[in-house]
Amino acid sequence: MLEGGIDILAQPPGKRLQHLQLLSGGEKALTALALLLAIFRYRPSPFCVLDEVDAPLDDMNIARFARQIVHMSHRTQFILITHNKGTMEIADILYGVTMEEPGVSKVVSVRLQ
Repeated sequence: MLEGGIDILAQPPGKRLQHLQLLSGGEKALTALALLLAIFRYRPSPFCVLDEVDAPLDDMNIARFARQIVHMSHRTQFILITHNKGTMEIADILYGVTMEEPGVSKVVSVRLQ
């Protein structure tokens, strides 16, 4: 059985270099996103699905994340699952799922551009 892996060290602003496991939730998310987006810049993919990766981020880092997604969306289509208004604001199309009665989901779409 393989037991290899990748050791990731990161140095958030104002902190010392440390292992990923020692970072806060937001710092872990930013580190993972930085690695993922760097890979996509080097080797673009037609699409990328990200599920609530912005949840642990503060407003300032949401704005940074959103700018990177907009910048990279010319080469890659991003499908983002989010509850964050700041992330939703960069979307071309929003799909929402509501449950007006128990067990019955309704999908609503809005084209923003």
